[in-house]
This record gives sequence, C-alpha cells and structure tokens, in this order.
Amino acid sequence: MSSQQAKAPHYFVPGPSRWPMMAGISMLITMAGASAWVNGAAWAPYVNIFGILMVLVVLYYWFGDAIKESESGLYGEHVDRSYRWSMSWFIFSEVMFFAAFFGALFYARSITMPWLADLDHKVIWPDFTAHWGGVGPAGTVESFTTMGPFPIPTINTLLLLSSGVTLTLSHHALRAGHRQKTAVWLFLTILLGAVFMGFQAYEYIHAYTELNLKLTSGIYGSTFFMLTGFHGFHVTMGAIMLSVVLYRLLRGHFTPTNHFAFEGAAWYWHFVDVVWLGLYVVVYWL
Repeated sequence: MSSQQAKAPHYFVPGPSRWPMMAGISMLITMAGASAWVNGAAWAPYVNIFGILMVLVVLYYWFGDAIKESESGLYGEHVDRSYRWSMSWFIFSEVMFFAAFFGALFYARSITMPWLADLDHKVIWPDFTAHWGGVGPAGTVESFTTMGPFPIPTINTLLLLSSGVTLTLSHHALRAGHRQKTAVWLFLTILLGAVFMGFQAYEYIHAYTELNLKLTSGIYGSTFFMLTGFHGFHVTMGAIMLSVVLYRLLRGHFTPTNHFAFEGAAWYWHFVDVVWLGLYVVVYWL
C-alpha cells in the first residue's frame, strides 16, 4: 500500500453527480441518431455526431473528477480493490460480447451453411453450394473475393504482439520508478496501435474497391466487418486510454505502487491483443 493510500479514508463515498444522468441522455441521443441514420433520415448524421460529442464531453469531465479525487488522496485500498473488480467485470463483459460474434460466425459457417446445402433444401436453393465466401445463390449476393491472411493481417498481428511487449516493458519501468522509460515505451505502444488502425483502414478500402467485399456481401461480409470492425473500435478505445495515461504520466501522476489507471488500460490492451489472435486464426485462416 502506498503512503497516499494509507492516509485515505477507510472508504470514499462520492457526492451526488450529474454525470450518470448526462451519460444516459447523451447515449440515448447517439443511438437515436444512429438508428435513424441507417433508415435514411437526412437529419440523423448530425444528431448522431452531436450525441457522440456529448458522450466525449461527459467522459472528459467524469473521469476528470475521478482523477482529481485520486490525486487528492481520497482513494484508499478499498476503492482500489473496487476499481480492479470493476475493470475485471468490464473486460469479462467484453469477452462475452466477442464470444457472441464468434458464435455467430461458427453457427453460420459450420451449421447453417451445410444445412442449407443438403438435399432437403435443394428445392429452395438449387444453386446454393456449401462454400464459405465468394458467391451466393444466383441474384442474391454479388461475387467477391475473400480476405486472406497476407500481407496486412499478418503485419497487424506482429504490430499488436509487439505493442503488448512494449506495454509490458513500460509497466515494469513504472514499477521500477523509471518514469522516462515508462513514457517512451508507452508512446511506442500507442504508435504501434495507430499504425495497426492505419493498416486496417487500408485493408477496408482494398476490400471495397478491389475485392468487392462489402458489409452487404452475404453472411461472410457481415461477420467479417462486424468482427474486425468492432475489434478495430476496441483498439481505438484502448489507444485513447493509453494516451490519457501517458498524458497523466507526463503530468507527474502515478507512483511505482499506486498506478491502477495504467494497469486497467494495460489489462484492456492485452485483452484486445488476445481477441485479435482469435480473429487472425478464425477469420483470415479458416
């Protein structure tokens, strides 16, 4: 336990806050705009963007309050334990989130597709063959080329694995009290994540313009873009978390024994790395 934690109250109870209510309102506006956008409403993009900006503003001030409370010595051992449990359950919820998408991919590829191609369904889909990707029944899906593991997915795998190493080195440097090394390794981690996202954006452009692989390309296209797209979103969120941690580190926050914000963001980043390994094997190789 750090000296700051030792001086903290037994358990800190925050006062009333408007941020939970504001977060709910901003997310409601965001989703209302998104749902209207996919249904072609002309005003929806502006509402959606306004809602996203509201969410970002709420998070900025809400997390800012938490940072001020932590730096003023109000968080003790019990609050630290609560944060650890909360982050653990949050990551578990994300695990189940991706498990649902992996389950949908498995069900479509290994159960539904052979089932639709069997003898009983030849009357309904006479032209359907149990081939994953490429061509659907006549007149339903445009022909497209599936995405292979080379070169971009493999490069992205190396980038994320390398970022896990640099983040671990940064954590060890922080625990040893070497703040400059911590900042350098952390910056490299964020940079590797940014390069990963750049390659993924290029991969999407390549898929749409050269492979004719789109979100509307049958179950293959929808599962491909849902899995890789949501993973890319998580990489972006993880990079934002690590950027905030880097900013706080440069401001003099954290000690070798009291730095859960760093650890929580690191847990999330390693989780994103593990999910990508599953995606790399299941989506690009199988």
